[in-house]
Amino acid sequence: MKIWHQSLTSIEDIQEYRDAVIQHILKIARPDVDVVLHGMTNDTYPENYPGHYITYNYLQSLHKEQFIRNALIAEKAGYDAVFIGTIPDVGLIEARALVDIPVIGYGQSSMHMASMLGSKIGIVNFLAPLADQLRFNAQQYGLSQKLGPIVQADIGFYDIMEGYKNPQPIIDKFIAAAETAIAQGADVIIPGEGPMNIFLATHHIHHVGNVPIIDSFGTGIKTCESLVDLQKISGMTVTRVGYYNEKPPTEIVEKLRDYYNLKQAAADMDFGLSVRATASV
Repeated sequence: MKIWHQSLTSIEDIQEYRDAVIQHILKIARPDVDVVLHGMTNDTYPENYPGHYITYNYLQSLHKEQFIRNALIAEKAGYDAVFIGTIPDVGLIEARALVDIPVIGYGQSSMHMASMLGSKIGIVNFLAPLADQLRFNAQQYGLSQKLGPIVQADIGFYDIMEGYKNPQPIIDKFIAAAETAIAQGADVIIPGEGPMNIFLATHHIHHVGNVPIIDSFGTGIKTCESLVDLQKISGMTVTRVGYYNEKPPTEIVEKLRDYYNLKQAAADMDFGLSVRATASV
């Protein structure tokens, strides 16, 4: 099985985060699963981590095209699934409508997992403007009544990267924010951004008291594995009914992508860092 992981960061250029993601995949993915890491194209951002460049609706709508294009590339290149590894689930709905392989979002899969493990979902993140989008997404997923407090931790992306050298201050700040969410009614916590999730998983932070912390990255990869298996064994696929789900004719998609000067999906555009438990990286 081959899974295309798509990050909203320039993951190839962020050594601490990239290496931590690789080690986490080696722990969670099945031996027969090849997860290939992909970041945003060079020069997408003026910095390696997008930060506030993704906290505006219009800017994120521009970035969405890379996720959609790469889902098309992944299917043509023979991938079995796509994992959108960022909590806003950038391009998830559109990509899912265009390809027949499973497309899984970090946010959607972790919210559904959290809803099975608790009654009130809390999110601890460090990009405050995303709170509006996360609540909007939860409503789309039918989970708005389950989503409770969204609390911003007093840390940022580069703090987390430095935290790999000295983890305890970051852990303490996360726990403090999680305890605030718990005091507001949360009984299960989602780490709001991928870098925070990977950092916590690396340092074995699975609970705050009796409240579980969702491994959103692990949940996404395992959901990919399950849906690929179910599609092959039981024929289960995404619905093709309704405005958001019906797949448009391929020739019209290609014609309009040409018209809008969007790159066509081509298998030879595949690139990335391959991670598999049975192979060296």
